[in-house]
Amino acid sequence: MTIWAIVPVKPLRRGKSRLAGALTEDERTELNQSLLQHTLKTLVDLKEVEQVLVISRDPHALTIARNYGARTVREDGQPQLNTALTRATVVAQVYATRGVLVLPADLPLISREDVLTLIEKAVDPPVVVIAPDRHGKGTNALLISPAGLIDYDFGENSFQRHCELVKKAGARLEIVDLPSLGLDLDLPEDLEIIRELEKTITF
Repeated sequence: MTIWAIVPVKPLRRGKSRLAGALTEDERTELNQSLLQHTLKTLVDLKEVEQVLVISRDPHALTIARNYGARTVREDGQPQLNTALTRATVVAQVYATRGVLVLPADLPLISREDVLTLIEKAVDPPVVVIAPDRHGKGTNALLISPAGLIDYDFGENSFQRHCELVKKAGARLEIVDLPSLGLDLDLPEDLEIIRELEKTITF
């Protein structure tokens, strides 16, 4: 299976605004950059991932992505994640990719093994593989094969909506519920969890 990984990235200085009470703007910028680099390192050497495509309106984030050998798409217009992902998917489809893996760049615990688990679940399309967040409400990873099978509907409580879209499409739904994929760094409480684990994690 030919998989392209799509990594949407908010502007590094503006991302993680809900951590403003715990981190300064410079600290949040450094954190966002480290998370992006960790995600790229996890993806770029996997032979199962043919290409990594980063979409962002931040020139610095796009430069970092290119330094890791990723393709890039400059986001323009109003910031809208689902629109940006649809645009990136069209780019991937031009290269006849069979599936796309949407992976936000804020999963500090993600590993190569996690990515391989998602891909292994995607055999025998049409299939959609979803990794929910630790609350079972958001979508922390979404693998769609073939690409374009369902629309993107990220946002609050997106996990349930994505599941419903898969059922409407008549495709197989695979749910991968792993602690490492479930923790996205969004709130101060998430940061506290990471700090408890910082003996094994380096930002």
